[in-house]
Amino acid sequence: MDLSNNYDKGMRLKRYSVYFLTLFVLFVIWKLSVIEDGVDKLQLLREALELHKEKLQLSQQQLLLLEHLESNRGSNNNDHANHPVIYAVTPTYARLVQKAELTRISQTLMLVPNVHWIVIEDSEKKTDLVRNLISESKLVATHLNAKTPPFEQLKDKDPRWKRHRGVEQRNMALKWLRENFQPKRGKGIVYFMDDDNTYSIKVFKEIEKVKKVGVWPVGLVGGLNAEAPIIDPETGKVTGYKSGWKPNRPFAIDMAGFAISLDLILEKQEAQFSYMMEKGLQESEFLSYFTTKEELEPLADNCTKVYVWHTRTEKPTITGIVPGLEV
Repeated sequence: MDLSNNYDKGMRLKRYSVYFLTLFVLFVIWKLSVIEDGVDKLQLLREALELHKEKLQLSQQQLLLLEHLESNRGSNNNDHANHPVIYAVTPTYARLVQKAELTRISQTLMLVPNVHWIVIEDSEKKTDLVRNLISESKLVATHLNAKTPPFEQLKDKDPRWKRHRGVEQRNMALKWLRENFQPKRGKGIVYFMDDDNTYSIKVFKEIEKVKKVGVWPVGLVGGLNAEAPIIDPETGKVTGYKSGWKPNRPFAIDMAGFAISLDLILEKQEAQFSYMMEKGLQESEFLSYFTTKEELEPLADNCTKVYVWHTRTEKPTITGIVPGLEV
């Protein structure tokens, strides 16, 4: 009898040991899977944050813009509060003078109320040089990138007119505007602000006056001291253009010589720049989506003042590199 009891106890102990061992193994497997799953989740979270960090940064910039506008609305200076938002679109590409060009433009924009700077790099990915410059400027800005396809890239010795420039970048800015804004939700104006031009803050005061499409002269372009719309003194309408190249174009206007209402940009979804356009006709073809010559709004004292210049920084000759300095 005792032997039988001892046998039963031994069997129970063995079963309990097997149950315990099984449960312990299952617990270890579960714990390892949880840890592994946690690591996977952390990895997925890290990858998601990395993937969407620019969108998160964009949301922060949008909040800054709203805060900026709200502070203006609360200002006692009603004139200051009524400034429209100017969306300054700047394509840029890597070169020795890039930082110098963007520094000059950013410091001009610091003097402009209610500006939203849209900077689009011609690159596969955004660079720290441009990212840091935008951050240090403290401007409300959106940083994008769009790579020009190889067949449209300028070679070192190619003349500037040989290829379309800024097509991908400007179209990316248009896409961003159309994805983030709706018509009739506040006054905004879009200005294509190339990084190698020189801008007086007076041109932004003129841009603020734009209702649909405003135009003004541009200095040092087309082989002339300035290109400008020709204005009929009686009607105040644009009748033609003073231009050094094809003045009979529908809109013989430099990219720096016009600005367009954001509402028009949003309404004309099909309007964009294209490689199919004839060289030198990007501005003319693009403007044809929005207006006619007779509907243009002459600004800058009836197109008699020059507030923007088509300057180009001389390409420097570099014979050596000083280590540790970002120029």
